[in-house]
Amino acid sequence: MHMLITGGAGFIGSHLAEALLAQGHTVTAVDNLSTGRYANLAGLIGRPDFQFVHESIANETVMDRLVSACSAIFHLAAAVGVELIVKNPVATLETNIQGTEMILRLARRYRRQVLLASTSEVYGKSTQVPFQEDADRVMGPTARSRWSYAESKAIDEFLGLAYHRQFDVPVMICRFFNTVGPRQTGAYGMVVPRLVQQALAGQPLTVYGTGQQTRCFCNVRDTVRAVWQLAATPQAVGEIYNVGSQEEITIGELAERVRARTGSAAPIDFIPYEQAYEKGFEDMQRRVPSIDKIRAAIGWQPTILLDQTLDEVIADFRQAGSDRIESASPGADS
Repeated sequence: MHMLITGGAGFIGSHLAEALLAQGHTVTAVDNLSTGRYANLAGLIGRPDFQFVHESIANETVMDRLVSACSAIFHLAAAVGVELIVKNPVATLETNIQGTEMILRLARRYRRQVLLASTSEVYGKSTQVPFQEDADRVMGPTARSRWSYAESKAIDEFLGLAYHRQFDVPVMICRFFNTVGPRQTGAYGMVVPRLVQQALAGQPLTVYGTGQQTRCFCNVRDTVRAVWQLAATPQAVGEIYNVGSQEEITIGELAERVRARTGSAAPIDFIPYEQAYEKGFEDMQRRVPSIDKIRAAIGWQPTILLDQTLDEVIADFRQAGSDRIESASPGADS
């Protein structure tokens, strides 16, 4: 089949492209390189079964051509990272909502299946851990731009399900929980690469808030495996699935583990959220998925433990050299 990946030069998108090519599919990746990187596709450029298109998904003329030529769409293009979201809320809302509406409209026109990437952020401040796909959501006030990303992705989900129910477009939704691995950048506040970059550069490891907030980090290879397996499952159409690990760790403990595995002697600095973000910034204290639904649907569960994932990220940055190590930016626990 001919697969189209929006956001295909991104961290997850590039790994997905490799996985689909390994299965014998042809792949077109479209990306405007605002957060994706051409270097992520270095091993694929020039292959006869792969095409890269440097373009925004807002360009309807180009996207119409690409959607008409593909068999299925993996819609991963989005504004990402808490830092980017707080600093550029308008771009976040426009990219996520308008871009998704464009993809769904074209999918309806050409009767294409869409796998829509969503996020654990849609659960907001809910304390009903582990999060289940049909659970109520708890959001902060609209005056705090931190929640704009969560709401934009929730609207994406509403749009996707509406196109499925009203127009019979085959749509399925994956809610990603803190996917990490090689090629992920710390430039937009992603916590694991940021801590690894800081440790390798001998800089203080920055932890925001008390460090007691917890996350579950899923290796990108496990995430990608869930994505393509769901896309190949007709029963998944019209459904939402959590995709993530259940190996819970505090961010303070994560910093300690990164420091130990890099051999760094750098200190850990605890910084109030207000110093990194806007006044009144709110964070999710626990973010743990229920994976019962996806396990029942396709038998999926993570197979790669956090320590192995950290070692892979550390090796990736060491191999990349100082250019990427020096690019760490502040961020919350994305």
